[in-house]
Amino acid sequence: MLNTLSGRFLVLTIIFVMLAEVLIFVPSVARFREDYLLSRLERAQIASLALLADDMISPDLEEELLRNAEVFNVVLRRDEARQLILSAPMPQSIGATFDLRDAPAFTLIRDAMARLANPEPQIIRVIGDPVRKAGLLIEITMETGGLRTAMIDYGLRILLLSALISVVTAMLLFLAVQRFLVRPIKGMVQQVQAYAADPEDARRIIQPQSSLQELRHAEEALASMQSQLTSALKQKERLAQLGAAVAKISHDLRNMLTSAQLFTDRIEMSEDPGVKRLAPKLVNSITRAVHLCESTLAFGRVEEPAPRLERVRLADLVSDVIDSERLSVGDHDLSFSEDIPADFHLRADSEQLYRVIFNLVRNARQAIIRSGAPGEISVAAYEDDEQWIVRVSDTGPGLPPKAQEFLFTPFQGGASKGGTGLGLVISQELVRGHGGQLRLRQTGADGTVFEICLPKGDLNEFTALQRVEAAS
Repeated sequence: MLNTLSGRFLVLTIIFVMLAEVLIFVPSVARFREDYLLSRLERAQIASLALLADDMISPDLEEELLRNAEVFNVVLRRDEARQLILSAPMPQSIGATFDLRDAPAFTLIRDAMARLANPEPQIIRVIGDPVRKAGLLIEITMETGGLRTAMIDYGLRILLLSALISVVTAMLLFLAVQRFLVRPIKGMVQQVQAYAADPEDARRIIQPQSSLQELRHAEEALASMQSQLTSALKQKERLAQLGAAVAKISHDLRNMLTSAQLFTDRIEMSEDPGVKRLAPKLVNSITRAVHLCESTLAFGRVEEPAPRLERVRLADLVSDVIDSERLSVGDHDLSFSEDIPADFHLRADSEQLYRVIFNLVRNARQAIIRSGAPGEISVAAYEDDEQWIVRVSDTGPGLPPKAQEFLFTPFQGGASKGGTGLGLVISQELVRGHGGQLRLRQTGADGTVFEICLPKGDLNEFTALQRVEAAS
């Protein structure tokens, strides 16, 4: 029961009602004690009237009057004269005096709790105002055994009544919570479970029906979220189908364009002036189309294969990238530099890391050539206690604002006219597959700097690879 909303509400209700009843119990017992003592004063005053009516009464009658009043003696002050009206022998001396005339509530509560806590009987003096102002004051002495017994009996009845009220109140609240809160919430849970079984079925979207304002708002918010999710799933399915179709088209188109590229290579050899003038433009257009198809096919893969981590000598890998890019520079004034120690090794998938560095170097080379100004591309590497860092920097014109805004967004972050923006997206996915980060450190008129950060992770395995390589 404690694991349900209604069960906890039931237990908390009982506890809080009992706490409230306890707070009521203390002043109630104090009030009972005050009434008990006042009733003894009233009885004593009535008993004293017999003596006031007749100055002489028999000892037996006096004893009977005191016994009925449950007191030992009665003192009445009238006309400034203090007079012992009735008296009887006391078994012990007076232990305390209580004045009920205008006694504050705190004093009454304190005295009542002290009496409950003290089980020993005691003779006390009680002072109060006579009934109907029949004198200045009345004073009695009495024994506290009967008082404490009556207080305990009254307290037990109060506690029993409080427990009964608590249980009845808690049960009523429990039923109310079940009816107005738990049942609607269970209904919402069932509808959510039904929707989760087939979220693309619009008929399973919750229909707000609750009359409670808070639950109504929750149902409306849930209905809105489910509607958006259903639409997003349908759109995703359509986009997946469209992507599959585009991938097939791009694959076939790439094959056709590759064949066309072979023919354009021969056209470039023609001596016809018109052909010579138009052939380069045709070649560039076909090359860009082939590149677009290849990028689309690469991005269309659901996921890249998991990296096969191995110990990679970074200097050799970077040299292969730079040697490949030098062939594409032509006559442009562009230089390459490497700042990588010969013994610098890291743990990565060599093929995937090659693709990442190649993409960054190629983007830098294309940006510098487009600017028409001379430039330099540099690849450097260093490490700290937690990661290896490969830095690719250039002296190009920097990334345009749109490319910076959509840096890793496919088909929007292209830095060049006709670019797809897929190169950086694919590179970022490859680096993330290694548990690392690809980040843009800076870009501007002075150039652009990208950093590839690969975590070292468990170096024990890497150290073992080093030892195996050294042994071989």
